[in-house]
Amino acid sequence: MEEQNLNRPQLLDKATFESLFRSEFKGLCFFALQYTKDTDMAREITQEAFISLWEKRGSIDVSKPVKTYLSTTVRNKCLNYLRDNKKFNKEILDMEGLLSDKIYVQPDRLVEAEIRDKIGKAIEELPEKCREIFVLNRNENLKYLEIATRLEISVKTVESQMSKALQHMRSRLAEFLE
Repeated sequence: MEEQNLNRPQLLDKATFESLFRSEFKGLCFFALQYTKDTDMAREITQEAFISLWEKRGSIDVSKPVKTYLSTTVRNKCLNYLRDNKKFNKEILDMEGLLSDKIYVQPDRLVEAEIRDKIGKAIEELPEKCREIFVLNRNENLKYLEIATRLEISVKTVESQMSKALQHMRSRLAEFLE
């Protein structure tokens, strides 16, 4: 009987939620403020994150780091707010680059596999010379001049072929682009 209790996840109750709210709300507001630059919006986003946590309390195991869940939720809501309101600036984008190492978001393996498959098929559909130029640029990181030299063609031809390749890739992968 004791073993069954050890394996059962510890779910979020009202007292734990209130304690978590009191200890983390201010810090998460400050975290959101770094993205939004708007105190009211930062508070609203943080409140929404806690509401989301409470609504999912039946499936949240509090023996695992709930703060990570909250900070990821706040971060995603802030990014959605910035995207939806077109409030981008270089400082926020730089900060986002730094934070990506600190917050782990579980990748969706099925989506990744589907995208890789679609990219592969789209590359295969390119005409032979266009595909060769695209692969040299994207996979081998060669500059246009290096590709032109290697293939003994003009830089203008490389530019033209890359333009065709990128246009093709954009159209074939449109469903994955924002």
